[in-house]
Amino acid sequence: MAQLRRPPGGRDARIMLLAQLLDRAGTGVWAAACVLYFTFVIGLDAGQVGLLLGASGVAGIAGSPLAGHLADRFPVRSLLIGAHLLRLVTLCLLLVVTDFALLLCVVAVTHLGDRAAKTLEMLFATRVAGERRVTYQALSRSSANAGYALGAGLAAIGLAVGTRGAYHVLILANALSFLVAAALVWRTREPRGRGLVAAPSPVPATATATAPATGAPAQAGGRSPWRDRGYLRFVLLDIPMNLDDSILGIGIPLWLVSRTSAPHELIPAFLVINTVLVVVLQLRVSAKVRDARGATRAVALYGLTTLLCCALLAAATDGGAWAASAALLAAAVLATAAELMRSVSSWELAVSLAPREARASYLGVAGMAQSVQKSAGPLLLTGVVMAAGPAGWLALGTAVAGLSLLQRRFSLRRLEEPAAPSAAPAPTSTAA
Repeated sequence: MAQLRRPPGGRDARIMLLAQLLDRAGTGVWAAACVLYFTFVIGLDAGQVGLLLGASGVAGIAGSPLAGHLADRFPVRSLLIGAHLLRLVTLCLLLVVTDFALLLCVVAVTHLGDRAAKTLEMLFATRVAGERRVTYQALSRSSANAGYALGAGLAAIGLAVGTRGAYHVLILANALSFLVAAALVWRTREPRGRGLVAAPSPVPATATATAPATGAPAQAGGRSPWRDRGYLRFVLLDIPMNLDDSILGIGIPLWLVSRTSAPHELIPAFLVINTVLVVVLQLRVSAKVRDARGATRAVALYGLTTLLCCALLAAATDGGAWAASAALLAAAVLATAAELMRSVSSWELAVSLAPREARASYLGVAGMAQSVQKSAGPLLLTGVVMAAGPAGWLALGTAVAGLSLLQRRFSLRRLEEPAAPSAAPAPTSTAA
């Protein structure tokens, strides 16, 4: 609570954290209700709902690089307000749109705005937080998870009523969260350093008098992330480093229902475990990662934790209901531990491996990893891993562990290159 009252970035960071909390509360409301709304109110069948959500995931892939590209050219604050208002409009359209083709467009644009907003939030935050971005990231994760939990609880009330009007109220509640978030962002100040992640340090007058004119920071290096093979390799390897999301949200519940004797009533406990552990432990875990090299160690721990989680899921098919329940609950704890590792390693490496003069566009490309995983991860788990049975889980865990070691190796190599972005450790006091 003390960190929330005095976060890195001061007043603007506090406002942004509140905006994220309200935004995620609204998102939690809609996430808990959307499938039932499309099924029972709009009247879509299971195939149409799957296509709708799949198309939205594909559209979201473009949101991060688009946001990063625009952030090199326009104020982040204005772009973020625009993303919130875009989602406000498209969500309100769901109240009147029933045609499936139009729904595809509306949901796709909404999801594109979601991913763009998340990238812009982090660009804004890391600029105002500077070298204390790891601490801010931890606070952001904690407030976001608290918001999701609050939204899911509110959605339960509407779902219990179950009428068309109740679903419309849930949609309006989410739309209201976007409106309030936009108003809060409007109260912040635009962070300095367009194209940079941390605001540039003040330069003495004597230095500026002799320094050559270099133009805007975004154009100083003229580098494009799409031509940087080393960075694209990092983004590609970061996709499987996000699989904990699909494992916890889709893999464990479906595995419980289809291949174990554990009671179905256990499924809500997975979300509770995840929410509580992230809120309680995220800041402490983040304090252990003080620089980019610490983030590479977290990547290796991510792979090991995921391997242990998958091994427990493979073993959950043996034994009775009590043994299966214990294995699944332990797997949920390990999946959450992997999420904690990923949340402090992925973004820190994305920042540290990017050239300082073009970090906004680079981070936009890095944000694609999570979007691609959200689209491909469920298909991988349901179509390949679970179809192969326990051996599929063991193969997945082994693959992720091996790729995490590759990610660590390539990241360290890039950090050690003379022309690579600076990997100087942040002051130890900033990670407290």
